[in-house]
Amino acid sequence: MSYQGISDFRSDTVTRPSAAMRAAMAAAEVGDDVYREDPTMRALEERVAEVLGKAAALFVPSGTMANQIALLGHCRPGDEAIVGKASHSVFYESGAPAAWTGLQFEQVGDGGLFTADDVAAAIKPRAYYCPRTRLVMIENTHTHGGGRVFPQRDVVAIAELAQREQLGVHLDGARLWNAAAAVGRPVAELCAPCDTVSVCFSKGLGAPVGSAICGSEATIEGALRFRKMLGGGMRQAGVLAAGALYALEHNQERLVDDHHAAQRLAAVLGELSEVTVSDVETKIIHVTIAADAERVVSLAKERGVLIAALGPHQLRLVTHLDVSGPGFEQCIAALVEAHHEALDGG
Repeated sequence: MSYQGISDFRSDTVTRPSAAMRAAMAAAEVGDDVYREDPTMRALEERVAEVLGKAAALFVPSGTMANQIALLGHCRPGDEAIVGKASHSVFYESGAPAAWTGLQFEQVGDGGLFTADDVAAAIKPRAYYCPRTRLVMIENTHTHGGGRVFPQRDVVAIAELAQREQLGVHLDGARLWNAAAAVGRPVAELCAPCDTVSVCFSKGLGAPVGSAICGSEATIEGALRFRKMLGGGMRQAGVLAAGALYALEHNQERLVDDHHAAQRLAAVLGELSEVTVSDVETKIIHVTIAADAERVVSLAKERGVLIAALGPHQLRLVTHLDVSGPGFEQCIAALVEAHHEALDGG
Protein backbone atom coordinates (compact mmCIF):
# COMPACT_ATOMS: atom_id res chain seq x y z
CA MET A 1 0.00 0.00 0.00
CA SER A 2 2.79 2.38 0.87
CA TYR A 3 6.49 2.96 0.36
CA GLN A 4 8.47 4.02 3.43
CA GLY A 5 5.23 5.15 5.06
CA ILE A 6 4.12 7.29 2.11
CA SER A 7 0.96 6.77 0.05
CA ASP A 8 1.45 8.44 -3.31
CA PHE A 9 -1.62 9.71 -5.19
CA ARG A 10 0.27 12.07 -7.52
CA SER A 11 0.07 9.70 -10.49
CA ASP A 12 -0.26 6.06 -11.46
CA THR A 13 3.32 6.24 -12.75
CA VAL A 14 4.68 5.89 -9.20
CA THR A 15 3.81 2.20 -8.74
CA ARG A 16 6.56 -0.25 -7.82
CA PRO A 17 6.88 -3.79 -9.11
CA SER A 18 5.50 -6.51 -6.87
CA ALA A 19 7.61 -9.39 -5.63
CA ALA A 20 6.05 -11.68 -8.23
CA MET A 21 6.78 -9.20 -11.02
CA ARG A 22 10.39 -8.83 -9.83
CA ALA A 23 10.74 -12.61 -9.84
CA ALA A 24 9.47 -12.79 -13.41
CA MET A 25 11.93 -10.10 -14.44
CA ALA A 26 14.83 -11.85 -12.71
CA ALA A 27 14.00 -15.12 -14.46
CA ALA A 28 13.59 -13.60 -17.93
CA GLU A 29 15.39 -15.25 -20.82
CA VAL A 30 17.18 -12.53 -22.79
CA GLY A 31 18.97 -11.87 -26.06
CA ASP A 32 20.05 -8.86 -28.10
CA ASP A 33 16.87 -7.02 -29.02
CA VAL A 34 18.56 -4.81 -31.61
CA TYR A 35 19.25 -8.07 -33.46
CA ARG A 36 15.61 -8.99 -32.63
CA GLU A 37 16.89 -12.03 -30.71
CA ASP A 38 15.36 -11.46 -27.28
CA PRO A 39 12.74 -14.22 -26.78
CA THR A 40 10.96 -12.50 -23.90
CA MET A 41 10.65 -9.32 -25.91
CA ARG A 42 9.27 -11.28 -28.85
CA ALA A 43 6.72 -12.90 -26.56
CA LEU A 44 5.60 -9.53 -25.18
CA GLU A 45 5.27 -7.91 -28.59
CA GLU A 46 3.33 -10.85 -29.99
CA ARG A 47 1.03 -10.87 -26.97
CA VAL A 48 0.28 -7.15 -26.94
CA ALA A 49 -0.40 -7.22 -30.69
CA GLU A 50 -2.83 -10.08 -30.10
CA VAL A 51 -4.58 -8.29 -27.22
CA LEU A 52 -4.94 -5.10 -29.25
CA GLY A 53 -5.99 -6.89 -32.42
CA LYS A 54 -3.15 -5.48 -34.50
CA ALA A 55 -0.73 -7.27 -36.81
CA ALA A 56 2.44 -6.29 -34.98
CA ALA A 57 3.82 -4.38 -32.01
CA LEU A 58 7.10 -2.79 -30.96
CA PHE A 59 8.28 -2.20 -27.38
CA VAL A 60 9.70 1.25 -26.60
CA PRO A 61 10.96 2.82 -23.37
CA SER A 62 8.20 5.42 -23.03
CA GLY A 63 4.84 6.61 -24.27
CA THR A 64 6.42 9.82 -25.49
CA MET A 65 8.71 7.82 -27.76
CA ALA A 66 5.81 5.68 -28.96
CA ASN A 67 3.89 8.79 -29.97
CA GLN A 68 6.91 10.30 -31.75
CA ILE A 69 7.37 7.09 -33.73
CA ALA A 70 3.71 7.20 -34.73
CA LEU A 71 3.98 10.83 -35.81
CA LEU A 72 7.16 10.15 -37.79
CA GLY A 73 5.41 7.30 -39.57
CA HIS A 74 2.26 9.25 -40.41
CA CYS A 75 3.59 12.75 -41.10
CA ARG A 76 6.30 14.81 -42.77
CA PRO A 77 7.82 18.19 -41.83
CA GLY A 78 5.30 20.97 -42.36
CA ASP A 79 2.30 18.69 -41.92
CA GLU A 80 -0.51 19.21 -39.43
CA ALA A 81 -2.18 16.81 -37.02
CA ILE A 82 -5.62 17.38 -35.51
CA VAL A 83 -5.70 16.67 -31.76
CA GLY A 84 -7.96 17.29 -28.80
CA LYS A 85 -7.27 20.39 -26.74
CA ALA A 86 -4.61 19.97 -24.05
CA SER A 87 -3.58 16.53 -25.29
CA HIS A 88 -0.53 14.79 -23.86
CA SER A 89 1.48 15.38 -27.04
CA VAL A 90 0.75 19.11 -26.79
CA PHE A 91 1.46 19.55 -23.07
CA TYR A 92 3.78 16.83 -21.84
CA GLU A 93 6.19 15.75 -24.57
CA SER A 94 8.69 18.63 -24.46
CA GLY A 95 7.84 19.90 -27.94
CA ALA A 96 9.03 16.62 -29.45
CA PRO A 97 6.52 16.63 -32.34
CA ALA A 98 7.91 19.97 -33.52
CA ALA A 99 11.52 18.95 -32.89
CA TRP A 100 11.46 15.51 -34.50
CA THR A 101 8.65 15.57 -37.07
CA GLY A 102 8.44 19.31 -37.81
CA LEU A 103 4.73 19.02 -37.14
CA GLN A 104 2.13 21.52 -36.05
CA PHE A 105 -1.08 20.77 -34.15
CA GLU A 106 -4.62 21.99 -34.69
CA GLN A 107 -6.39 21.60 -31.33
CA VAL A 108 -10.14 20.97 -31.38
CA GLY A 109 -13.00 20.02 -29.08
CA ASP A 110 -13.24 20.41 -25.34
CA GLY A 111 -11.59 18.57 -22.48
CA GLY A 112 -9.78 16.28 -24.90
CA LEU A 113 -12.94 15.06 -26.61
CA PHE A 114 -14.03 15.97 -30.13
CA THR A 115 -16.25 14.75 -32.94
CA ALA A 116 -16.02 13.98 -36.63
CA ASP A 117 -17.63 17.37 -37.29
CA ASP A 118 -14.79 19.04 -35.35
CA VAL A 119 -12.28 17.18 -37.49
CA ALA A 120 -14.05 18.04 -40.74
CA ALA A 121 -14.03 21.73 -39.83
CA ALA A 122 -10.32 21.63 -38.98
CA ILE A 123 -9.03 19.97 -42.16
CA LYS A 124 -7.04 22.52 -44.13
CA PRO A 125 -7.81 23.27 -47.79
CA ARG A 126 -5.66 21.28 -50.18
CA ALA A 127 -3.75 24.31 -51.36
CA TYR A 128 0.01 24.76 -51.64
CA TYR A 129 -0.03 27.64 -49.15
CA CYS A 130 -1.71 25.59 -46.38
CA PRO A 131 -0.17 22.93 -44.17
CA ARG A 132 -1.15 19.42 -45.17
CA THR A 133 -3.55 17.80 -42.73
CA ARG A 134 -2.19 14.27 -42.40
CA LEU A 135 -3.32 12.80 -39.12
CA VAL A 136 -5.98 12.74 -36.43
CA MET A 137 -4.67 11.91 -32.97
CA ILE A 138 -7.05 10.66 -30.27
CA GLU A 139 -6.12 10.30 -26.58
CA ASN A 140 -8.10 7.70 -24.62
CA THR A 141 -8.35 8.15 -21.71
CA HIS A 142 -7.52 11.85 -21.69
CA THR A 143 -5.00 12.81 -19.02
CA HIS A 144 -5.53 16.57 -18.87
CA GLY A 145 -9.28 16.05 -19.09
CA GLY A 146 -9.28 14.04 -15.87
CA GLY A 147 -9.24 10.51 -17.28
CA ARG A 148 -12.22 11.02 -19.57
CA VAL A 149 -13.14 8.14 -21.86
CA PHE A 150 -13.36 9.00 -25.56
CA PRO A 151 -16.80 7.84 -26.80
CA GLN A 152 -16.37 4.90 -29.15
CA ARG A 153 -19.07 6.15 -31.51
CA ASP A 154 -16.93 9.26 -32.07
CA VAL A 155 -13.79 7.18 -32.61
CA VAL A 156 -15.61 5.20 -35.31
CA ALA A 157 -17.05 8.30 -36.98
CA ILE A 158 -13.67 10.07 -36.94
CA ALA A 159 -11.95 7.03 -38.44
CA GLU A 160 -14.55 6.81 -41.21
CA LEU A 161 -14.06 10.49 -42.03
CA ALA A 162 -10.29 10.10 -41.92
CA GLN A 163 -10.44 7.23 -44.39
CA ARG A 164 -12.51 9.31 -46.81
CA GLU A 165 -10.08 12.22 -46.46
CA GLN A 166 -7.00 9.97 -46.66
CA LEU A 167 -5.84 10.86 -43.16
CA GLY A 168 -4.17 8.56 -40.68
CA VAL A 169 -5.60 7.97 -37.20
CA HIS A 170 -3.33 7.42 -34.20
CA LEU A 171 -4.68 6.48 -30.78
CA ASP A 172 -2.61 7.58 -27.80
CA GLY A 173 -3.83 4.82 -25.54
CA ALA A 174 -1.45 5.17 -22.62
CA ARG A 175 -4.44 4.51 -20.35
CA LEU A 176 -6.54 2.62 -22.89
CA TRP A 177 -6.63 -0.25 -20.38
CA ASN A 178 -8.63 2.01 -18.07
CA ALA A 179 -10.98 3.07 -20.85
CA ALA A 180 -11.71 -0.59 -21.58
CA ALA A 181 -12.30 -1.32 -17.89
CA ALA A 182 -14.64 1.66 -17.60
CA VAL A 183 -16.87 0.76 -20.55
CA GLY A 184 -16.59 -3.03 -20.29
CA ARG A 185 -15.27 -3.53 -23.79
CA PRO A 186 -12.11 -5.30 -25.04
CA VAL A 187 -9.19 -3.00 -25.78
CA ALA A 188 -9.05 -4.48 -29.29
CA GLU A 189 -12.53 -3.13 -29.99
CA LEU A 190 -11.59 0.36 -28.79
CA CYS A 191 -8.54 0.64 -31.03
CA ALA A 192 -9.86 -1.29 -34.05
CA PRO A 193 -10.81 1.84 -36.06
CA CYS A 194 -7.31 3.35 -35.65
CA ASP A 195 -4.27 2.78 -37.86
CA THR A 196 -1.80 2.89 -34.99
CA VAL A 197 -2.11 2.75 -31.21
CA SER A 198 0.33 3.31 -28.37
CA VAL A 199 -0.20 1.77 -24.93
CA CYS A 200 1.69 2.08 -21.66
CA PHE A 201 2.67 -0.70 -19.27
CA SER A 202 4.02 1.52 -16.48
CA LYS A 203 0.84 3.39 -15.50
CA GLY A 204 -2.26 1.45 -14.44
CA LEU A 205 -0.73 -1.95 -15.20
CA GLY A 206 2.11 -1.32 -12.77
CA ALA A 207 5.20 -2.34 -14.77
CA PRO A 208 8.37 -0.34 -14.07
CA VAL A 209 9.14 0.67 -17.66
CA GLY A 210 7.77 0.62 -21.15
CA SER A 211 5.16 1.24 -23.79
CA ALA A 212 4.34 -0.29 -27.15
CA ILE A 213 3.28 0.99 -30.54
CA CYS A 214 1.05 -1.30 -32.59
CA GLY A 215 -0.12 -1.32 -36.18
CA SER A 216 0.38 -3.11 -39.46
CA GLU A 217 3.46 -5.18 -40.25
CA ALA A 218 4.71 -2.45 -42.58
CA THR A 219 4.14 0.25 -39.97
CA ILE A 220 6.11 -1.61 -37.32
CA GLU A 221 8.88 -2.38 -39.81
CA GLY A 222 9.27 1.36 -40.27
CA ALA A 223 8.91 1.94 -36.53
CA LEU A 224 12.05 -0.13 -35.92
CA ARG A 225 14.12 2.45 -37.78
CA PHE A 226 12.46 5.37 -36.00
CA ARG A 227 13.00 3.73 -32.60
CA LYS A 228 16.70 3.35 -33.34
CA MET A 229 16.86 6.95 -34.59
CA LEU A 230 15.37 8.18 -31.31
CA GLY A 231 17.75 6.13 -29.18
CA GLY A 232 15.27 3.48 -28.17
CA GLY A 233 17.07 0.39 -29.42
CA MET A 234 18.04 -1.76 -26.43
CA ARG A 235 20.04 -4.92 -25.98
CA GLN A 236 19.04 -7.47 -23.30
CA ALA A 237 15.68 -5.77 -22.82
CA GLY A 238 13.83 -8.97 -21.99
CA VAL A 239 14.15 -8.06 -18.31
CA LEU A 240 11.90 -5.05 -18.95
CA ALA A 241 9.65 -7.03 -21.27
CA ALA A 242 9.08 -9.62 -18.55
CA GLY A 243 7.76 -6.93 -16.20
CA ALA A 244 5.44 -5.60 -18.88
CA LEU A 245 4.27 -9.10 -19.81
CA TYR A 246 3.54 -9.90 -16.17
CA ALA A 247 1.56 -6.66 -15.84
CA LEU A 248 -0.39 -7.37 -19.00
CA GLU A 249 -1.37 -10.85 -17.86
CA HIS A 250 -2.06 -10.15 -14.17
CA ASN A 251 -3.09 -6.52 -13.65
CA GLN A 252 -5.78 -5.75 -16.22
CA GLU A 253 -8.80 -7.19 -14.42
CA ARG A 254 -8.04 -5.34 -11.18
CA LEU A 255 -8.21 -1.88 -12.84
CA VAL A 256 -11.86 -1.61 -11.85
CA ASP A 257 -10.68 -1.61 -8.23
CA ASP A 258 -8.83 1.64 -8.91
CA HIS A 259 -11.95 3.11 -10.49
CA HIS A 260 -14.05 2.17 -7.46
CA ALA A 261 -11.42 3.69 -5.16
CA ALA A 262 -11.47 6.92 -7.18
CA GLN A 263 -15.25 7.09 -6.93
CA ARG A 264 -15.05 6.59 -3.17
CA LEU A 265 -12.39 9.27 -2.78
CA ALA A 266 -14.28 11.71 -5.00
CA ALA A 267 -17.49 11.17 -3.03
CA VAL A 268 -15.82 11.97 0.29
CA LEU A 269 -13.96 15.02 -1.02
CA GLY A 270 -17.10 16.28 -2.73
CA GLU A 271 -18.85 16.49 0.63
CA LEU A 272 -16.27 18.91 2.06
CA SER A 273 -16.95 22.60 2.44
CA GLU A 274 -15.86 24.78 -0.51
CA VAL A 275 -14.74 21.82 -2.61
CA THR A 276 -15.79 20.93 -6.16
CA VAL A 277 -14.88 17.57 -7.64
CA SER A 278 -14.96 16.91 -11.38
CA ASP A 279 -16.84 13.92 -12.75
CA VAL A 280 -14.72 10.80 -12.33
CA GLU A 281 -14.94 8.35 -15.23
CA THR A 282 -11.86 6.27 -14.46
CA LYS A 283 -9.26 6.98 -11.76
CA ILE A 284 -8.07 10.58 -12.15
CA ILE A 285 -9.69 13.06 -9.76
CA HIS A 286 -9.54 16.83 -10.31
CA VAL A 287 -10.49 18.88 -7.28
CA THR A 288 -11.08 22.64 -7.03
CA ILE A 289 -10.76 24.07 -3.52
CA ALA A 290 -11.02 27.46 -1.83
CA ALA A 291 -7.92 26.75 0.26
CA ASP A 292 -4.38 27.17 -1.05
CA ALA A 293 -3.54 24.03 -3.02
CA GLU A 294 0.15 23.98 -2.15
CA ARG A 295 -0.74 24.27 1.54
CA VAL A 296 -3.04 21.26 1.28
CA VAL A 297 -0.27 19.35 -0.53
CA SER A 298 2.16 20.18 2.28
CA LEU A 299 -0.26 19.25 5.06
CA ALA A 300 -1.17 15.99 3.33
CA LYS A 301 2.52 15.12 3.00
CA GLU A 302 2.96 15.63 6.75
CA ARG A 303 0.30 12.95 7.15
CA GLY A 304 2.03 10.54 4.77
CA VAL A 305 -0.06 11.23 1.66
CA LEU A 306 1.33 12.71 -1.56
CA ILE A 307 -0.96 14.61 -3.95
CA ALA A 308 -0.35 17.07 -6.79
CA ALA A 309 -1.29 20.73 -7.17
CA LEU A 310 -2.38 21.68 -10.70
CA GLY A 311 -2.88 25.36 -9.87
CA PRO A 312 -3.39 27.77 -6.97
CA HIS A 313 -6.70 26.11 -6.06
CA GLN A 314 -6.62 22.84 -7.99
CA LEU A 315 -5.51 19.37 -6.95
CA ARG A 316 -5.08 16.10 -8.80
CA LEU A 317 -5.24 12.64 -7.28
CA VAL A 318 -4.84 9.33 -9.09
CA THR A 319 -5.66 5.91 -7.69
CA HIS A 320 -3.57 2.86 -8.58
CA LEU A 321 -2.62 -0.60 -7.37
CA ASP A 322 -0.28 0.71 -4.65
CA VAL A 323 -2.94 2.83 -2.92
CA SER A 324 -6.29 1.17 -3.66
CA GLY A 325 -5.91 -1.61 -1.09
CA PRO A 326 -5.60 -1.81 2.71
CA GLY A 327 -5.10 1.58 4.34
CA PHE A 328 -7.06 3.46 1.70
CA GLU A 329 -9.64 4.77 4.18
CA GLN A 330 -6.85 6.11 6.41
CA CYS A 331 -5.49 8.02 3.42
CA ILE A 332 -8.91 9.56 2.82
CA ALA A 333 -9.10 10.62 6.46
CA ALA A 334 -5.65 12.21 6.22
CA LEU A 335 -6.70 14.19 3.15
CA VAL A 336 -9.85 15.42 4.87
CA GLU A 337 -7.79 16.57 7.87
CA ALA A 338 -5.30 18.37 5.61
CA HIS A 339 -8.10 20.20 3.82
CA HIS A 340 -9.78 21.26 7.06
CA GLU A 341 -6.52 22.60 8.48
CA ALA A 342 -5.69 24.53 5.30
CA LEU A 343 -9.20 25.99 5.11
CA ASP A 344 -8.96 27.09 8.75
CA GLY A 345 -5.69 28.90 7.99
CA GLY A 346 -3.43 26.30 9.53
